[in-house]
Amino acid sequence: MKKKIVIEATEDAEVKKVERNVHKDNYKRLINNGYIEWLIYMIGYAIVLLIVSKLFESLYINTEHFGIYALLGAIIIYILNETIKPLIKFITLPLTILSWGLLYPLSNVIILYITSFLLGKNFTIKGFIPAFIVAIFISFLNILMEGLVVKPLINKRIRHE
Repeated sequence: MKKKIVIEATEDAEVKKVERNVHKDNYKRLINNGYIEWLIYMIGYAIVLLIVSKLFESLYINTEHFGIYALLGAIIIYILNETIKPLIKFITLPLTILSWGLLYPLSNVIILYITSFLLGKNFTIKGFIPAFIVAIFISFLNILMEGLVVKPLINKRIRHE
């Protein structure tokens, strides 16, 4: 024996339900966007650069415009890491092998110097040994930022799907 259940609702309730579904769809579309994920990474790396610039005097980032140069630095470093870094690693491979991996961060130092050249006085690196230490510290903080902040945000986004 089948029973029918009839639920009566006012038009306002149905309109609100449709509006909620539209907002959920827009939210999902925004969150599933790859650009948002990339932007989260860039903001995280900009924060890392700002932290390192406050900890080490050998790295200076102009913070007059709410950290825009840190964000530009993060974007430039990202682009250089994706394009030029494989070539730099190939060129520095003999030094890395001879030093048993101790000069592996040398490619990161080169990337930092290129970024410093591109951004001019708003992003400067002083000295080679301090730049080497800064590059190691940036790598360490990037690993922490990615593991503790960025990945949980992205995983939270995936769970909401």
